[in-house]
Parts: sequence; C-alpha cells; structure tokens
Amino acid sequence: MLEYLFHKFNSNNFRLVMTILVKDEADIIEANIRTHANLGVDAFVIMDNNSTDGTREILVKLQREFEIVIIDEKGEYNQAKWMNYLARVAKKRLKADWVISNDADEFWIPTNELSLKENLSFKGSVLTIHRYNMLLLDKIEFFKSPYYVKNPIFYSKQNQLNSKKISITLTKIAPKTIINPHGLIYLRGGNHKALHIANIRDYIRSGYDKIERFKNIEVFHFPIRSYTQFEKNIKNRKRLLESGKRISMGPHYRRWVELYNRGELEDEFNRTIIFKEDDIKTLLKYDIIDCNKRVNLKIRGIDGG
Repeated sequence: MLEYLFHKFNSNNFRLVMTILVKDEADIIEANIRTHANLGVDAFVIMDNNSTDGTREILVKLQREFEIVIIDEKGEYNQAKWMNYLARVAKKRLKADWVISNDADEFWIPTNELSLKENLSFKGSVLTIHRYNMLLLDKIEFFKSPYYVKNPIFYSKQNQLNSKKISITLTKIAPKTIINPHGLIYLRGGNHKALHIANIRDYIRSGYDKIERFKNIEVFHFPIRSYTQFEKNIKNRKRLLESGKRISMGPHYRRWVELYNRGELEDEFNRTIIFKEDDIKTLLKYDIIDCNKRVNLKIRGIDGG
C-alpha cells in the first residue's frame, strides 16, 4: 500500500506506457504502434517471442521514430509470466504511471474526442475496459470492417468443441485492464484481471465480474485477420499442444488444431469466420452486432492511414 500511496502523480506530466507480447505479427504490429502513439502512448515495451515473419525487423525500424524497448524471449510461451515482467520493466525502466498491457491485435480507442492519455490524467489503480470482437468480412481487408460484436452469443464449452455451426468471433470475450504499476500485485493471464494493493477491497466486496467498467475507453479486437494469419496461429498452437507440457488453452483452439490435422481448417474458416453480406444483415437485425466506423478512422499505419 505504501508504494501506491507514495507514488506521486502529476496529471500534467505523467507517463503512459504500453506493453505488447508479439509472435509473428508483421501484418498488424506497425498499425498497432502508430495508432496508440497517435492516441497519446509515450513509450512501448515489446517482447518478441521468436518471430520469423519480419516482426522483429519492423520493431527495429519503428525504434527510429518511437520510444520502444525490445526484449527478445526465446522460451516457450508463458503469457501471464511475461506480461507481469513487462509491466515491471515499464515501471522501472520507462517510469510508467499507467500501463496498458496490450496484444498486437487489439486497439484501445477512446469513446470521446480526447486521447488515451487525456482520458487517463488522474491517479488510479486498476481500470477495467470493455472489449469487443471485430468481424472479418468477405473480400474486405480486416482493418476496413466496421462491425463489432455488441451482444455476444453464449455457447457452451461442449458446443465449442463439437459444433460445426459455432462462430467463435460471436462469443463473449473477457474485458481488459489498465493498471498503475505502483502497487500492482499481479496481472492474470492475458491482462483480463489485475490485483492491485488499492483494489483488494473491491474484489472482496463485489467480486471481479461486478467491478464497474471504465467507459471512456474501449478495446476492439481483431482476432482473425486473414486465412494466412489464422493458419499460422493454429500451427503455433499445435506446437504448444504437442510439446508434452501442460498447456492452458481454450477448447476452440484445441478443436482448430484437430481440424488442421485433418486438413479441414480452411473449410472452418470459410464457414464460421468469414461473414458475408447476408450474415451481416441477420446479425444486425437481431442486435448481435453493430457498426462503429470510429475504429477504422483511428487506425494508423495501414493502407496509408
């Protein structure tokens, strides 16, 4: 508690740092960094886990323009451990007052006309942020899709494993957090929860699911951007599952690895991940999705943006 209490926060002069864990994200990492720098992020701590598609080279190029610390990690994937480590680096090396623990496929967009930094010009501990999946449209590049999942569908885990009609894009996804690293105890998994010395009472009193969301910022998630990116992701998941170690992985990923092994992954992609015009009309009719062009307008670094 003392670290948090003695942490001096100057609303006119504070540091907003973003951490990102990347592996083969050449199609999106530059847009991610340019977008968030344009929205007020001061510096980045980025861990590269054995990228082979040019991601590492893109990061080096971007270091000429932005304050970026690159950390090379050759070990086997350990998201929770690494994200906590990156938060500590952001605090100690880059003097962060707020930390956004991000993924390469997520864009943190203000709901108002202010920047991210302007929306965070106050001292706090943990902010919980709504996150939405973006749809991948037929024959349209991912960053031009304006549709997001407003009211997700609740599928059982058993159906996620067995059904050929389920679209994982339409399911509920967990929120994300922005944290004050001074007093942070730990980040959980993919930054969906954070325990901080100043928010322990909230957890005890109300539980995580009832913690109020910070409404000035939303996260828009582009989980699948092309078949090439999708297949590469599943190959990486396959290697993890076949490593012989105990791996925590969602049932849909396990199913996709099985489909890849049977040569049926592309059929799954075309059937449940790509959305056609008639699909969009139906989902809009039942208020499952909505249109938000603000996201597309904020993205920088792709297609001249």
